[in-house]
Amino acid sequence: MNAVRRLSRFAAAALVAFPLVSAYAADEPVLNIYSARHYSTDELLYTNFTKATGIKINRIEAAEPQLLERLQSEGVNSPGDIFLIVDAARLWQAQQSGLLQPVRSKLLEDRIPASLRDPQGNWFAFSYRARAIVYDKAAVNPADVATYEALADPKFKGKVCTRSGSHPYNLSLTAAMIAHHGEAKAEAWAKGVVANLARTPRGGDTDQIKSVAAGECTVALSNSYYFARIKNSDKAEDVDIGKKTNIVWPDQQSFGTHVNIGGAGVLKNAPHRENAVKFLEYLASDEAQVYFANGNNEWPAAPSVKPKNAALESFGTFKIDSMPIVELGRNMAAAQKLIDRVGWK
Repeated sequence: MNAVRRLSRFAAAALVAFPLVSAYAADEPVLNIYSARHYSTDELLYTNFTKATGIKINRIEAAEPQLLERLQSEGVNSPGDIFLIVDAARLWQAQQSGLLQPVRSKLLEDRIPASLRDPQGNWFAFSYRARAIVYDKAAVNPADVATYEALADPKFKGKVCTRSGSHPYNLSLTAAMIAHHGEAKAEAWAKGVVANLARTPRGGDTDQIKSVAAGECTVALSNSYYFARIKNSDKAEDVDIGKKTNIVWPDQQSFGTHVNIGGAGVLKNAPHRENAVKFLEYLASDEAQVYFANGNNEWPAAPSVKPKNAALESFGTFKIDSMPIVELGRNMAAAQKLIDRVGWK
């Protein structure tokens, strides 16, 4: 779907969703959510929240850039209460644009680890996913791709597949590399990855996994949930891909595997702030954590919650990078400039 059609659909959704807000406000409590999530399991989240609190949920769903654009254009007149998205970089962008307000909640601070929330309470993670390395089981020794740095090793020249370096998933990984190694070493790494590409970056993470299975490359970067979808699938094509490929959790002997988040914050001009805080606290509950994470085959942010998900269970446990997610945002601009310099299109 091209940008014009996405924006048209977004505008239409906005017109449908929010003319009702003022009418409902007089009769019953409401909550207006701007969401970039589109998972069917979220419907149960919203339904259960309304049952528990009596608060009716209205929502606009669109891609993060369109949501940010709309919020900035609406300004103080925005009816939005919650910004709910699936990438730390966009939460950081919203915060830096002055679109979020701090929330102080002992429940949220107790349930969500400090590394997965903004220190000032502008946003909180409610699930996380790992940036894994997918490899061809017939062609690659997993020990040879035990780190992200290995993707820049000349032994993999012409054997690496990725999506665009400017995509938020790769931008966030590059931001993490800057935080851990400094900009010069991170740039050398990114330059090495580009030198090893089997083809021009294209498609999404699922396309990278399929390319490995098809022999177009032998290693690729992918978010864990894309591989989990394949592992949970009973389609013949996916079963075949699952037999040919596997994943490595990089940097287990150093800082751990890079993770990104799905999270939310209360919008600066939220007309229903109290309801918005209640919703964030609900998302941190055991019940909601399972639904929220399973909606995209991710792990719950609350450490005590263990979802029933066959693919995630098959992955076992691994060391995740405990670097505060906020560091990704701080390094995002530098990461984009670096990506541009090395030509990771």
